[in-house]
Amino acid sequence: MKIVIVGAGQVGATLAENLARENNDITIVDIDANVLRALQDRLDVRTVVGTGCYPDVLVNAGIEDADMIVAVTRSDEINIVACQVAYSLFHTPTKIARVRSRNYSNPEYKNKLFNDKHMPVDVMITPEQVVTNYIQKLIEQPGALQVLDFADGVIQLVGLRAVEDGPLVGQRLRALKEHMPDIDARVAAIYRKDGAIFPTGDTIIEDGDEVFFIAAKKNIRKVMSELRRLEKPYRQLVIAGGGNIGFRLSKALEKDYNIKIIEYSDTRAELLSEQLNKTVVLRGSATDQELLLDENIDKTDVFIALTNDDETNIMASLLAKRLGARKVMTLISNPVYADLMQGGEIDIAISPQQATISSLLAHVRKGDTESVHSLRRGAAEALEFIVHGDEKNSKVVGRAIEDIKSPPGATLAALVRDGEVIIAHHDTVIQNGDHVIVFVVDKEKTKAVEKLFSVGFSFF
Repeated sequence: MKIVIVGAGQVGATLAENLARENNDITIVDIDANVLRALQDRLDVRTVVGTGCYPDVLVNAGIEDADMIVAVTRSDEINIVACQVAYSLFHTPTKIARVRSRNYSNPEYKNKLFNDKHMPVDVMITPEQVVTNYIQKLIEQPGALQVLDFADGVIQLVGLRAVEDGPLVGQRLRALKEHMPDIDARVAAIYRKDGAIFPTGDTIIEDGDEVFFIAAKKNIRKVMSELRRLEKPYRQLVIAGGGNIGFRLSKALEKDYNIKIIEYSDTRAELLSEQLNKTVVLRGSATDQELLLDENIDKTDVFIALTNDDETNIMASLLAKRLGARKVMTLISNPVYADLMQGGEIDIAISPQQATISSLLAHVRKGDTESVHSLRRGAAEALEFIVHGDEKNSKVVGRAIEDIKSPPGATLAALVRDGEVIIAHHDTVIQNGDHVIVFVVDKEKTKAVEKLFSVGFSFF
């Protein structure tokens, strides 16, 4: 696929890295020649220096025969205009724009504005909202390291760390069915000391294993209880940073949780206090020990650091943990920092790039890819395919799981049929219209999985 990426910031660079690895033809446009030079040194991509909404610059980037434009600069307006130019002059099939402002994404205006008649943006990505949704799911499932929705939230893939006192720890996986005869669930992958284990019925779960399992949303808590002692639901939240993400998260959760927000800026703190109803807004620094002690940080269920500075987030989280916060979640943009901090005193390191990339990848993948989620900081993926075809032109329709030649490291974990969750077993037969969830331990195998679910030309 030929893709033009406008904007070589964190999101653009991470996207380029992901797509270049998959043998796509990538061109990146940015005004900063030094940034582009650094990207070209480590990635197999073309670069063009210039403003990404100018027609001449887009022509230099190869927009005339591009399959897709992804505009992810810091400016909403440049991103929107880049899509407009690509559509009006070059009829680019797919146009994706990063749009941060709530004014544009307001449902009252969004559908009227963003269509082929006015502003031809096919997909609008709002990173702040994506990250907010990601954190919200983690808060709703205490103890989880990652929570991913499929098939409109009917089924979830959950990653968590198994601990010694879990009923299933030290036992073979097949015991899961014995412990829960009325509940169907599937362990899709196990990570032990950073290495992936392809699970079988004889695999023994060990203390400290990172386990990814899939089940109907209503059964998630029960399955989690087999792998670790269930944590009490969270009630007391402290959020460091009242920016876009901090505000969105507070707005979404303040009805059901007791929330305090710490914001350094006087002006921003005043604005937050006006726009939030139940949230307590505190003016100060999240790294101020006295402030944290005064606000009873030791009785806090979750401390969430969401400022726009990695170092501040890390230091505030470490301090909060040291002072008694039950759990800390930390927004970390630098992937090196995220790898260093995850799983130590910081319980969950949240990468905004990986969360955003997941929402973009579904539109880049071939076939009927409904959703894509990046796992373990990009090392693995979970994909949702809508199956089309019949036995003649599909490699999966009408076949049992055991008869499907899936690539090594890929697990056909579950499917949703007519709203009903079916956990995949060896004799489960896939039908036309099924939503199939596939866990891929090695991202290098993603192309082979896409090919498996593609439909032959005879179907059309």
